[in-house]
Amino acid sequence: MEAASRIPQKLFFRIGEVCELIKVQPHVLRYWETEFPMLAPQKNRAGQRVYRRKDVEMVLRIRDLLYEEKFTIAGAKKKLLEETRGGSSRLKVAAREAPEPEESIEAPDEVTDHSDGPQAMSTDAPASPEARLAINVLKRNLEDLLTMLNADASITR
Repeated sequence: MEAASRIPQKLFFRIGEVCELIKVQPHVLRYWETEFPMLAPQKNRAGQRVYRRKDVEMVLRIRDLLYEEKFTIAGAKKKLLEETRGGSSRLKVAAREAPEPEESIEAPDEVTDHSDGPQAMSTDAPASPEARLAINVLKRNLEDLLTMLNADASITR
């Protein structure tokens, strides 16, 4: 999706910014939130919607399905559920075409040697801002994955 490449590198987006990016009115975006359960932006302390990059990508996909591919709301919901539940067919094709690694990569000894237990790791030096950002991004991705798995489990019950 070439539209995803034009999303600015920001952590959070306000509703006006998202509307500008995808070229729809705010009321349309709020309506989509009621129709597509996978689109659930957080709200800040003031109660304003705060979209993360994955939310903006989801909105772009919804817009493409509705406006470009001419899906109905119900058809777009079904298509998005298929893509999120079973993984997108585009992702499956990419995974099949991905080359096998030429050699295995092993972790350095200081990572895998736990002979002294968890206290052997030094906590004296604070993590760099880049490391903290990477950890926060990883944490959010894991939380999103857990949310998707929980949603998938509730659908299949």
